[in-house]
Formats: sequence, structure tokens, C-alpha cells
Amino acid sequence: MQTVILSDAEEAIRALKAGELVALPTETVYGLAGLGLNPEVLAKIFSAKDRPTFDPLILHIARPGQVSQLASEVPHDARRLVDTFWPGPLTLVLPKKPHVPDLATAGLGTVAVRCPKHPLMRKIIEKVGVPLAAPSANLFGRLSPTSAQHVVEQLEGRIPYVLDGGTCEVGVESTIIGFMPDGVYLLRPGGLPVEQVEHMIGPLKRMPAQIVETATSQAAPGLLMKHYAPATPLVMIDRFEELKPGDGVLTFCGRPQGHLGPIMELSPRKNLQEAASLLFQALHQLDRSGVPRIAALRFPEHGLGMAINDRLSRAAATHGPV
Repeated sequence: MQTVILSDAEEAIRALKAGELVALPTETVYGLAGLGLNPEVLAKIFSAKDRPTFDPLILHIARPGQVSQLASEVPHDARRLVDTFWPGPLTLVLPKKPHVPDLATAGLGTVAVRCPKHPLMRKIIEKVGVPLAAPSANLFGRLSPTSAQHVVEQLEGRIPYVLDGGTCEVGVESTIIGFMPDGVYLLRPGGLPVEQVEHMIGPLKRMPAQIVETATSQAAPGLLMKHYAPATPLVMIDRFEELKPGDGVLTFCGRPQGHLGPIMELSPRKNLQEAASLLFQALHQLDRSGVPRIAALRFPEHGLGMAINDRLSRAAATHGPV
């Protein structure tokens, strides 16, 4: 199979309606999209990504009001989040309706739903006429793609189409909030700062990351301790003195003096939004640079820095101590 890069959204719509997979741009990262209520198409997504079926998918809708088509219940606080933050980089895990395929939900009684902000993605969902499943368009556990080229680098020959919509504005996956019987949980920090959610509905419970050794169904995508990893070993550091000669360096702001090796400074202006938008692009570049190790200086643990640290810590856990 040859992977074709499309520039025409109408071609992508026709392919999706025919049950094909198309990598699509969103404001967070590129998603590998397919008909979200068709188990045969969902199986293609898992196969193309080498993704285990115990890791559920997010179903994407065109308009906020469509959440009730997938969720059997939308609690009051969930409705407040929908009204305030959708369309946007926020996913809600809610009780599912019976027609939602078990393959989309890892067999659980909940469904992950998002209304994306990217206008092209929403237009495509609207014209296809059904929710689209769209996990990140990469191999499972690897770096997320924020450009069409990133998609091709990992999925060339595995999927038929990529729609080139430029680079992704937010640059990290959505924040996931789970409405569970015992409370409301932060399942994954992401493109919507957690502080904004807690300001509206109060403190969130936390769910520890899991190193899964058996096929245990996950409450939401991105919960595995080992995830988002470059092929190059990555380590998180707290100060430049921990660097080794030849390391590829990833920093928020500031550069180590005299270091011999590539340095990616994400935001000299100390803007976490800018840093998040460039995170995966920088990691892709460092991964291609041939360095023996990537050293990422820990980011401030607030706002989007929480999401950045989450991605880096999971990437570091993939390779173990280096």
C-alpha cells in the first residue's frame, strides 16, 4: 500500500465514507480517523497503529450537542465543561449508549468523546455524518505527529491517506476528564490546562499511571506509563549539570553553555503554550539527529507544563534508566 498525501478535504470525506482510514489534522495532534461506530473500521485503526485493543479510542463529534448521541448520561459538571471548553482540546469519559461498539471502548461501559476545535476536522466529521474515531496517527507508544510528514514517517504503507492541514496549533493531545461512579478524575493532562477545569468544577481526583503487563482495559487513552516515546532513549533531568557529552537537549528556556550537541529551546520567552506547540516537533528532530540520548530538562509543573512533563516522563519510562 502506498500512502497518499491529500490536499483536498472532499477526497478525505469520500474515503472515510467508504470505510477507509485517513490521517487528519486537529488542533492537538494528527489523528488516524475512521468511522467511529463501525467495528470493522475500528479494527483497521488498531491494526495500522499496532495498538492493543485494551486501549480505548476517542470518538470525535462535529458539534457539542452531539455528545448525547454517544453518552447515556451527561452529568451537570460535564455539561458545564462542554458549554465552556468545547470545541477544544478536552475529552470527557462518560457512560456510553448501547450502540457504541465495545471495540471503541475497550469493552468498558464508558466512552471517550471530544468535539475538536480544528475547523477542517469539524467540517469533515459533519460531512461524513457520523462520529470519527481518531487516535494519534502514529505507531502505538511512539512520538505523536504534529505534521503530515510526521505521520508518513511512521505509517507509510500502513494507511492509504493523509490529509495535509499544516502543523497542529496546540501540539499535545487533549486533556481527559473521567466522570466515574466514585468521582471526577483527571485521567490525562493535555492541551487544556487542568487549572481551568478545576476552577470551574472543583478539585479532580488523580489516577496513577500504570505499567500494564496484562491486557487490562484502560479507562482512557494515554494512561500507560510507557508512551509517547522517540526511538532514541530519553531521560528527564533537573539541571544542566546532569548532561552527558553528545546529549540532544530539550529545554523550556535557557541553553547549557559549552554543550556539544543539538539543543532545542522551546520558548525563550517562557511561554508554555508555545513550548507545548513545539514539543513533538522538537522531539522528532532530536530523534532524527543521531544523538545517543535525549535529555529533557523538567518543565514548570503548572498549566501546559503539566502536560509536557507527563509526555516526557512516559517517554523516559519506555527505555528505563539511561
